Amino acid sequence: MKKNLFLASLLSVGLAFSAVSCDSNDDPTPEVPATDVDYTAENASAWGNYMKNVGRLLNTDSENLYNAWAVNYNNTGKTYAELFKSHDASTGYSSIQSCAQEIVEKCAEIANEVGTAKIGDPYNLYVGGDEDGALLAVESWYSWHSIDDYSNNIVSIKNSYYGIYIDGEAVTANAIESAVPAEHSLAKALENTAIGKAVDAAINDAWKAIQAIPAPFRNHIVSSQTEAAMAACSKLQKLLSEVEAEDGSVIGADDVNLKDAVNNIPEAELQAIVNHYVDNVVVPTYKKLQEKNKALLAAVDAFAANPSNEGFTATCNAWLAAREPWEKSEAFLFGPVDEFGLDPNMDSWPLDAPAIVQIMKSESWSSLIWKDGDDDAAVESAQNVRGFHTLEFLVFKDGKARTVPAK
Repeated sequence: MKKNLFLASLLSVGLAFSAVSCDSNDDPTPEVPATDVDYTAENASAWGNYMKNVGRLLNTDSENLYNAWAVNYNNTGKTYAELFKSHDASTGYSSIQSCAQEIVEKCAEIANEVGTAKIGDPYNLYVGGDEDGALLAVESWYSWHSIDDYSNNIVSIKNSYYGIYIDGEAVTANAIESAVPAEHSLAKALENTAIGKAVDAAINDAWKAIQAIPAPFRNHIVSSQTEAAMAACSKLQKLLSEVEAEDGSVIGADDVNLKDAVNNIPEAELQAIVNHYVDNVVVPTYKKLQEKNKALLAAVDAFAANPSNEGFTATCNAWLAAREPWEKSEAFLFGPVDEFGLDPNMDSWPLDAPAIVQIMKSESWSSLIWKDGDDDAAVESAQNVRGFHTLEFLVFKDGKARTVPAK
């Protein structure tokens, strides 16, 4: 997810998208802000077509991601799962230790992103006096799903550390706290060590702290609970590993951290841990992502064929179901998801709302697709008008399913 990429332009354009049209008396009629455009009888056809195009791209991206890990990676005749487990040179990991450390590093990166960007950016903008910017920076504010998104990111760390898959769209505190580590997992290998116990507690504390933020987050950006959640995520990140910030600086780890502790695990056990992680966490998560996005596309197609309030509700429910495995995959954003640009394809935020409105008006669906060889600007432009959040914009409003206009 590319945080803040379009935030500055949205502040200057999106909230005041006031291009004017003239009637026969040349009286200017201001248009609504791009972020507030609604479904109407006049734009219904284009709106449905936009939903279909985004749904197809999400379905394709999720299929490509699963297939790379479990069917065939880059026409090699092998899966990325096989190559990663064997630390094949083509993956960029030269040893089983480097594979295990990558698992930990990605967990640390998402812990840091949740605390400093997903929660921290809106908080810092708000306390700095930029309330409009703070609202726009809140991920998933159309669906009011922000807190569950952030919580599921912590679940993705729990799953990676414990070698399990905590299923369900509404994860309970009991599921988080009582998870039993798999026999071959980092948690099992370190369960009797100080670092193992500390990481376990920090994961649970971060999840509970996020869940304690009043919902929707967009209406409670500045609160004691928000501050506690940022602190809990920071503590978790430092217990896991140092990470590199967007400005290139390094955010330090604790003196004793999980990445260092990995070096003390025997190589044979590390191999078993990596094997189990791939087979029982990564591949099942991506399999569910593929299945739920296929169901999401079916809901989108059904709505486009026969728009109705019930169709909007069904699509919203399918979106929530497809969103869950994606958020639970963010602790392993390496390999094909990174190589193929699938994270920004599927999850770029903030949206380029003015561009979305213009594409809907022109029905230029090719604007959603980028090609190998395109420059960075062209790629980013396409990625910011597709994916989960564009579809969220199209089907949700103020935390509820949109409605069709009365006839």
